[in-house]
Amino acid sequence: MSLDLDKIAPQVEKMTEHIDAGDAERQKHLAKAMSVLCDNSLSLDDLKNKITSGKISWMPAEPVENLSNKYSPGKPPANFTILATDGSQIDVDRHHSTRYFLINIGSVYLKYGDSPDALLESRPQLYFDKTDLVMASPDGSNREVAIEGSLLGIKRDIEEFKCLTQMAASLKEEIPTLLLADGTLIRWNLMSKDIPEFIVSEFLEKGFLKCLDDIKEISDKKMIALASYISYPRSSDVVGAIRIAICPNEPVNCDKCRREHPNGDYPCNVVDGIQDKDLFSTLLENGERSAVFISRSSIQERYGLHRIYFYYVNIEDEIARIEIPEWIARNDTLLDITHTLILDQCHKGQGYPVALSEAHEQAVVTAADRESLQALVEASLSGKNIQVNKSAKSSSKRTRWI
Repeated sequence: MSLDLDKIAPQVEKMTEHIDAGDAERQKHLAKAMSVLCDNSLSLDDLKNKITSGKISWMPAEPVENLSNKYSPGKPPANFTILATDGSQIDVDRHHSTRYFLINIGSVYLKYGDSPDALLESRPQLYFDKTDLVMASPDGSNREVAIEGSLLGIKRDIEEFKCLTQMAASLKEEIPTLLLADGTLIRWNLMSKDIPEFIVSEFLEKGFLKCLDDIKEISDKKMIALASYISYPRSSDVVGAIRIAICPNEPVNCDKCRREHPNGDYPCNVVDGIQDKDLFSTLLENGERSAVFISRSSIQERYGLHRIYFYYVNIEDEIARIEIPEWIARNDTLLDITHTLILDQCHKGQGYPVALSEAHEQAVVTAADRESLQALVEASLSGKNIQVNKSAKSSSKRTRWI
């Protein structure tokens, strides 16, 4: 049965009225936030101290330079290379007796300049051995955790970076190169209390950060930059720093403020509802990037020299968030490469990096692909006279009863 839009339409109208009613207030909040962002009298050192010493209930960005700094892009080099990866997966089917999952990594090599070239590939890998399907604690406790759901998503992210690392290592020519990933470099999903430490260590230190170590080693010898691209970001890290700048208390103490204002009328409410993209769509001209900021996520304590910085860039119809490791952020040449080549990729891709679009196309797994893989597995098992069992729920979904 399809969705009954006649029943939804009045609710949509009510939502529209709600948004329209709050727009004037939101514009006031945006004006206040912009006045702080562009306040040249704001002491950067005082703001940093206020951020690092305060007891804060949200996660503000840590500024590296004046909040309102902005930079124009450079001109792309005559010859350069873009490498990008993206991934998709087929999760374990708990309604099927045969347990396996698949990760499909799409990879793109694009060379621009005097002798242009391109290579687009997909790299599907089926995982079926018990050592692939579960992770066991190394402490001898016999604790095992299945790799499925969100953990499979984390594993896929790491496989994307392993592929990106291998591609970087195989480069022959020493021309400027950008390694481009989709989504955040901050592994928020490993911060869950439900994920055991041995899994965090395996996925983070031995997986993702090991890839960043290898990429940095390659970058030390060649002009290779690394960045991730986040389209239409919803983050409010910079707005969080503005909240602290507004706060009249020294030091900042959100718990104390809640006790003193039980009605919720906090001093920083004057910027409620504003996101970072709202600030930078106002500040930045097309093609310009913002100042660089540091994410203060607690998992960053484990990143070492790969601590993640970020900036925003105005790309035609949207503000994108670009994340980079610290060693990129502190190298002006590599930082400029990320800005210039990402912008160039977006121009070529009608607003979105063409390399990431193509990597996605290589990686995508359709519903038909899932059914075809399952049919292939079942046919192979049947050929070996191995019985295939399915849950009653799975069988029911394949049958129309009414």
